[in-house]
Amino acid sequence: MDGTLIDSGPAVERSWNRLFGEFGIDLEFGAEHHGKPARQVLGEVLPELGEDGIAQAHRRVEELEVSDVDEIAVLPGTERLLAELAAAAEQLGRPTWTIVTSCTAPLFEARWARTGLPVPAGLVTADQVTRGKPDPEPYLLGAERLGADPTASIVIEDSIGGLRSGAAAGSRTVAVTSTTPAGDLAPLADALVTSLDDLEVRVDGEGLLLSRRGR
Repeated sequence: MDGTLIDSGPAVERSWNRLFGEFGIDLEFGAEHHGKPARQVLGEVLPELGEDGIAQAHRRVEELEVSDVDEIAVLPGTERLLAELAAAAEQLGRPTWTIVTSCTAPLFEARWARTGLPVPAGLVTADQVTRGKPDPEPYLLGAERLGADPTASIVIEDSIGGLRSGAAAGSRTVAVTSTTPAGDLAPLADALVTSLDDLEVRVDGEGLLLSRRGR
């Protein structure tokens, strides 16, 4: 979601850097943390807190993030591509897309509400899985909720962890180079684009065809 459909990067960095400051950690939120569930990031950077301390830090960073949504922006191509997917869903008589996010449900709701975009069927949030990205569980659950075959699905991601999660689920992957250098994403993706504005989707028989615009 973040970095593919919407841009919440400045808010994410502010919230996490404030948390690190509160805990006296000389660290900045970087690309290596992007796309991972918050609890996983906290376990990596603050393991000394233990389970209870990490839970407390998680509540705090979520509080910071939920309250910092004023600058959320819809990224180029998002509205058009979602409209194409909605038209395809109507034609096929079934859902055609969902969101698999490392946000918790409250954080997703806070950010997504700022966009005015439709909430998809089959939404998967971080608090609905036991193992987050890069584990395949989130994307396998998303495919299951849509009634889709994960090996016949396409995952669009902007993070290393997200691409690994999608690939491990057996899906083909498209990397959006909005938050992570293309050179880091290229080995993990079947295709690279700069934004969703590079893509278009249409019905092809009983399924969908995702392609580069103008091709």
